[in-house]
This record gives sequence, C-alpha cells and structure tokens, in this order.
Amino acid sequence: MDYISTRGQVGAIGFVDAVLMGLADDGGLLVPQHLPQLSSDTLAQWQKLSYPELALEVFSLFIGGEIPREDLKKLVDDSYGTFRHSEVTPVRRVSDSLHILELFHGPTFAFKDVALQFLGNLYSYISRKTNSIIHILGATSGDTGASAIEGVRGKEGIRICILHPSGKVSKVQELQMTTVDDANVLNLAVEGNFDDCQRIIKELFADVKFKQEYHLRAINSINIARILAQTVYYFYAAFRLAKQGHAGPVNFSVPTGNFGDIFAGYLAKRMGLPIGKLILATNENNILERFVTEGVYEPGEFHMTYSPSMDIQVASNFERYLYYLYGEDAATISAMMASYKTEGKIVIPAEKLTEVQKDFVAHGVQNDECLATIGNCHDEHGYLLDPHTACGVAAAEKFTAQGEATVSLSTAHPAKFNEAIELIGIEQTFPPQIEALFDKPQRQTLVGGSNDEVKAELLKFF
Repeated sequence: MDYISTRGQVGAIGFVDAVLMGLADDGGLLVPQHLPQLSSDTLAQWQKLSYPELALEVFSLFIGGEIPREDLKKLVDDSYGTFRHSEVTPVRRVSDSLHILELFHGPTFAFKDVALQFLGNLYSYISRKTNSIIHILGATSGDTGASAIEGVRGKEGIRICILHPSGKVSKVQELQMTTVDDANVLNLAVEGNFDDCQRIIKELFADVKFKQEYHLRAINSINIARILAQTVYYFYAAFRLAKQGHAGPVNFSVPTGNFGDIFAGYLAKRMGLPIGKLILATNENNILERFVTEGVYEPGEFHMTYSPSMDIQVASNFERYLYYLYGEDAATISAMMASYKTEGKIVIPAEKLTEVQKDFVAHGVQNDECLATIGNCHDEHGYLLDPHTACGVAAAEKFTAQGEATVSLSTAHPAKFNEAIELIGIEQTFPPQIEALFDKPQRQTLVGGSNDEVKAELLKFF
C-alpha cells in the first residue's frame, strides 16, 4: 500500500515512510493511494476475531509486507496487552437503541491509547530496525499528550515533546502528562488554546529543513497510522452488535474536535462496513456542526467548555475529508487550502453540501445539555458518562430513529473530568492509577505561544 498527499506534491511512499513523514512535505495530509474494499464474506469471517486479531487483519491491508506479519503481530499484541479489559474496547448496552463503545480501558483511560500504544511501539520498532533517533512532537487538548507519552516513555532512541494549552486541560489530564519523570519526555505548557498549539506544530512540521534536520515525527492525528488504528474499533463494535442479533447498519455517534475519530469511521464505511448514520457531536466550539448544516467552515469565537478535549476550532483532519468529498482531486484541495489560509474560511456549493449531509449529521451540544445528559444517564441507567461521551450520547438521542441501533463512542473515563461530574452532585471513585497522580511532583515548562519560543525549548531538549 502506498500513500499520497491530499495536495498532490508528494509521490507515492510506503507505510513506514508515511508514518515517519507525518504531515506531508507539501503541507497536506497523507492518505492511502487506494482504499481496500471488503467483501461480505471477509466481514463475516472477521466477526469471529478477537480485537488484536482484527487489528492485525486491518493493519495488514494498509502495511502489506512492509513489516513482516510476525513482527506486526507482536506489535499488535504488545500494544493491546496493556489494556485492562480482555475485549480491549468492549460494547455496553445501555438501552434498546443505545450502546456505549468503551474506549477508555488503556493505560491513560482515554481512547487515544487505542492508536498511540500501537504508534509508540511502531516508532520504537522503526528506531531499532533503522538504528535512528526519533524526535516526536505533538500537541494535545488533553488526552493525546498523556497517551503519547505513555506509549514511548523511557524507550531508547526516542524523545517526545508535547505542547498543551496552559490551564485549559483537566487536572487529571495535566497530571498524567506532567508527573512522568522519564528523561526523554518534555512537557511545554503554552500560553494560548489548543488551536495555538496545533498551529505551532503544523508550522514547525511545514519547515521541511528543520523537520528533517531534527528527525521530527508526528504523534497527532495528522499521522495516518493514528487514523488507521482507529478504524478497527468501528468494525469491532459493529460485529459485536451483529453477534447480539442486530441486523442491518449501525449508527455511530462520535464526540468530535479534530475530526480524526469520526474520519476513521468514514473510512471504515467507505471500505464496506455497513454503517448507517455517522453522527458528529461537537460542543459549543461547533465549527464542524456549521459545516455539516450550512456548508461553511470558518473558525469562530473560542469557548471553554466542560468537554475541553473538544475545545477546538481548527480540525486538522478536515482536509482529508475534503479530499474524498472532491473526488480525490488534489489540485482542487491544494487551491482550496491556499484560499483558506488567506480568507479564513471555506464555503462549499449546494451540491457538495448535499453529499456532506449524506455522510454526516451533526449536533452542537451546549454546556447545560452536556451536564443534563450525564445526570439523566446516571439516574435512568446507572451509567456514568464523561462530558465528551455525554456530547456523543446527546447527539445520538437526537438522531436515532425507532428501531435503529446507535453506538456512541466513549472517549474517556469519567474520572478524568471530575470537575464536570462534581457540578451535578455525583461522587465517583477514582481508579487507583488516577488517585496516585495527585501525590506526584509535576514537570512542565511554561512558554509563550510563538514558534520561536517553542523551537528554542526543542533545541535545548534535542
């Protein structure tokens, strides 16, 4: 399988080179040159597989023989052997129509572990095989940082620097990143919001000379390996419902900030998984909802919410969707993104909006609705949601018709966001791994929101 850029100026490269490149050198995003198409027979066979077995089959489609199968199997087994649940991503039935896909059973209690445990092990594998140094650079709105750090902490040949918006992540998210004392980890608390952190990362990666000189590698969902890893749990969840007797397509409701998680579902659907509605759940930072409903993509006023990991105005994976929306026409996407850089918005014509609305429905969940959904689910079903999952459930309730089944993605354990849970008078017991964080010293460096200030810290670290 080869990979190409959404902007058309990067020739076909292999999987490992695509992982190492991260952001395409022309400023675009890497996508598979062709998407595998799965037959009904293949899907039926895959229903019998465990999560690691399924992941191995999906990854094999996108990696081919570039990594020997036995090596790939070990990477997969090592990655998912760290999860606390035997099914890795179990599906919990909450009501007749609503199911919760629990993606928080990894080391840092967040869905990012599903991809980043694998990507961390993959980077370590590549470093050993090529005898090379890997410098990982990433930005986080809360969960990516902890998951990425956990995936590579202490590993030889790898250093990792994570930027997070100072004071704009939950306390547990901050502690999970900053209490790590391994020498190969640097945490930068940036004065600004996540979009500032993400902009700095993208601009540093766009400096190809700097990127190549210091062996910069991406951990954010601009890295195609992240997206491919996340497609697996869409297949797994649909298969679990089929085993429970559900016939027909399954809806998925996805809490969405950076567009990576729901884009993985979109790819799974294009590959042949029978998905009904892809329900895009945002919070008050609802740029993506406006795009789905009006065809306008334009960053607006930034809002701090009870679901901080979704407090994002610029969705870094959005360009990948535009690429498919416009028939894989890289020249059009390149021109569109150049125009977006100067004009600050994208407006699509009516016929394209009709296509978007065939792919997605969307709902922007307000803060009060988020808290009400947590309270109602706890009172009616005895199930505690974190505020991001609550956004997904609220959107699911809005768009699930009678007789349909919707899987709502649970992206984090509620203990990571106790600030919101406390507001509705619910007391929860923290897992011991999270409870222990509060007694540990923190290590982080406060920096301004400029490329030069971040680059200076990176040069010292590298």
